[in-house]
Amino acid sequence: MSEAALITQEDAVKALHSAIEEAAGLLEVEYPRDTVLRILNLYGGDLAQAVVAFRVSTGAERAGELDCRFTVPQDVDPYELAVGSGLLERTDHPVSRLLADIREHCPVDGYGIDFGVVGGFKKIWVVLPRTALQGVAELAGIPSMPPGLGRSLDFIARHGLGDTVGLIGIDYRHRTVNIYMGEPPADGFAPESLRSMLREIGQAEPTGQMLRLGREIFGLYVTLSWDNPAIERISFAVATTDPSGLPVELDDRIELFVRHVRRADPHTKFVYAVASQPDGEYYKLQAYYRWGSGVPEIMQLPEGALADPV
Repeated sequence: MSEAALITQEDAVKALHSAIEEAAGLLEVEYPRDTVLRILNLYGGDLAQAVVAFRVSTGAERAGELDCRFTVPQDVDPYELAVGSGLLERTDHPVSRLLADIREHCPVDGYGIDFGVVGGFKKIWVVLPRTALQGVAELAGIPSMPPGLGRSLDFIARHGLGDTVGLIGIDYRHRTVNIYMGEPPADGFAPESLRSMLREIGQAEPTGQMLRLGREIFGLYVTLSWDNPAIERISFAVATTDPSGLPVELDDRIELFVRHVRRADPHTKFVYAVASQPDGEYYKLQAYYRWGSGVPEIMQLPEGALADPV
């Protein structure tokens, strides 16, 4: 029997709760203990073996938050559990139907959930099987999918964003959907290509930092909403074991978080991402509290990408 199998749910919840509380204190994030414990207890049935990650973001409006995401048992319906426990409200909006519609049209390999220490329950992740990645055009045909995905098929094809999808993130608070492309360009995006792409959908002019990261991406996703006929945001991710080695200047808050994480585990894995917006870009850093088998795609990192950290 594995060591993880010997850990009780109660022990796993206590350990993760302690780690979240410590990180929140370091980042001076408000910590509503009961809110966090409620989510961990509700979804933590397989927490001892789950892939778990923390994320911090730059920007004044995001400085007071720490996000946590982890995989959940496949036999759990994460949306119905959230509604039944009062974490989400069932509405007539298409976002309330999207998870059920995805399951009806696509094979599903697993789920994950995402919550903010301050903001509470945010997202459900839907992992599609590696052997059955879905075409972007097929996903656009799902009845409750934001219509902007279908309207963006030509844009996605012309700019080489990929034609298959391995992961979908549903944000119930902001009523948006993230579509994670399966095959971004192997060599990333040249500066002029990136500028052209972002200009076409009304995003801010990319900074030199964003242009440098565009050359090194391993993954990307587009964000859509039901209120916008176009793609709202494009995010590019870079995998690293040492964020200080990236060709960027790290935000003070991100540097603090990196030092904290690496003190606990010098070989931990990070994903550094940049997100475009009409009013400018922002950055996100994700660190892994627990890495293992299961569905690492849920954390924006392909299996094996950092299996041999240096």
